[in-house]
Amino acid sequence: MGEEDAGGEGMADDPIIKKPAKDHNPKLTLSPLIALIFYEVSGGPFGIEDSVRAGGGPLLAILGFLIFPLFWSIPEALVTAELSTSFPENGGYVLWISSAFGPFWGFQEGFWKWLSGVIDNALYPVLFLDYLKHSFPIFNQLAARVPALLGITASLTFLNYRGLQIVGFSAVSLAVFSLAPFLIMSILAVPRIKPRKWLLLDPERIKWREYFNSMFWNLNYWDKASTLAGEVENPSKTFPKALFGAVVLVVGSYLVPLLAGTGAVDSPSWEWSDGYFAEVGFLIGGMWLRGWIQVAAASSNMGLFEAEMSGDAFQLLGMSEMGMLPSIFSVRSKYGTPTISILSSATGVICLSWMSFQEILEFLNFLYSVGMILEFAAFIKLRVKKPDLLRPYRVPLGTLGATILCIPPTLLLTLVMCLASVKTFLVSGVVIVVGLVLYPLTVHARDRKWFRFLIEPELPLHVAEPTAHPDGSKVEVVVMDESEVGLLSYSPLYVSGEEEAPEISAEDLKLE
Repeated sequence: MGEEDAGGEGMADDPIIKKPAKDHNPKLTLSPLIALIFYEVSGGPFGIEDSVRAGGGPLLAILGFLIFPLFWSIPEALVTAELSTSFPENGGYVLWISSAFGPFWGFQEGFWKWLSGVIDNALYPVLFLDYLKHSFPIFNQLAARVPALLGITASLTFLNYRGLQIVGFSAVSLAVFSLAPFLIMSILAVPRIKPRKWLLLDPERIKWREYFNSMFWNLNYWDKASTLAGEVENPSKTFPKALFGAVVLVVGSYLVPLLAGTGAVDSPSWEWSDGYFAEVGFLIGGMWLRGWIQVAAASSNMGLFEAEMSGDAFQLLGMSEMGMLPSIFSVRSKYGTPTISILSSATGVICLSWMSFQEILEFLNFLYSVGMILEFAAFIKLRVKKPDLLRPYRVPLGTLGATILCIPPTLLLTLVMCLASVKTFLVSGVVIVVGLVLYPLTVHARDRKWFRFLIEPELPLHVAEPTAHPDGSKVEVVVMDESEVGLLSYSPLYVSGEEEAPEISAEDLKLE
């Protein structure tokens, strides 16, 4: 399918040639991207046990994983597919917000979502040890737990440093290995399943705040892979396919083990806490299956950690390429990975790993919700503000339909925020204030030249009036609109044509 009929957009025929991206490493293809999205969002059923406990039994948990994807996961995946293919650069949602509302809000979005991602990543070493402590109680003690958390974080950070391609193909292998024991467990459970157990519900034990936070956390972060868009091969075709495949994989990896486990064992709902699937495996298959699930949990948490850290690091790289952060965040290693950005994310993970599972969950959900509401607003604003924006993949809805699509997930986001504790409100409020202060400080640091900033942020381009080439031919001069300039007070210029045009200064042109 050609670009002119892939999205029905007017700019598809414009002769725009972007500045070639630097080819640091081989690009991500479909299978590794599906695996990375799977690990950004899920990683398997590890961690969904809390939904049974908080929901007072299996019924609400099962209904949640049937209904929530319709009102949350699918709309978010559709919005991500359209905007990721429209802005196929590293930085993802920071680009979307900057284009819709300007660089100030783009910076805030980047800060909120990066911190939310780092907090999310702090969960995975904790989950890993929570599975191991069923067989090794020593990990309940701080003397063993702290060194283990530091060692896990350091080793996984090094793997991330070694290259995105390694991370992508590792994610494919880890996904197969970590889901295999649950497939075996589900097959073994079939003769023992009693469907009436799925209907069990104890209203007195329902904890709505924990239930919604657990459900929301297990089904969010569909937009995270957009921060890697510049590293994807043919993103206009690869992203929509990868998102569709990941939605099917995520929902299936939750429902099948949940139906098998709750239908085959007689455990009361209060015993279902994070790590309990290891015990379910023991009750259904014995010691060997429990051990396999524990090893699979370790593998899954490795994949979750790697996918999240890749997204966080390449988001910082993208913000640096836009001029929103100092250029040091865009420095790449010989493996093509952003070294300082990776180290920054790893430092945040270490600082937050001491928090409990539920504290981390609620805090990251609140910040994520604030950022997602801004993303849905940007999706609608760009439909209105830039109807001719090149959209290789376009959600098949008009502006009214796109608005209606965003209403259910926005209501869910609002509900999750309203259910937050006073502590979460206070801490999140402080984070938001810090972001508001960081922006002018960053601009001031740039103006005073305290740090080096990139001169030419690579952002989506728009066409200006043709300008005469020295040989008499005409070339298209391409400029960025005001909302896409980033923090810089000047606009980079690129040209298209068969020959490379001479340098043109900003003073020679009247920008749109």
